[in-house]
Amino acid sequence: MTINRGRVRWQCRRALLELDLVFARFLDKHFDSLTEDQLADLDDLLINEDHDIWAMVNGSKPCENDRWREMIALLREP
Repeated sequence: MTINRGRVRWQCRRALLELDLVFARFLDKHFDSLTEDQLADLDDLLINEDHDIWAMVNGSKPCENDRWREMIALLREP
């Protein structure tokens, strides 16, 4: 199954300002080089609420899904 990159990019726009800034940096730095598997993992991660994603990114909540850990690590990169 092919993931629609445009749709995933659009879903990276978040309502929480801190998370929106993190995703903007991530999109500039990593998005175009994601593999299909990574894109599917990101698509799956984006189903979560902003506060849950932000908690995983800032480390206040552990990422319990093994498939999302790589995306969380990329989102944490400066």
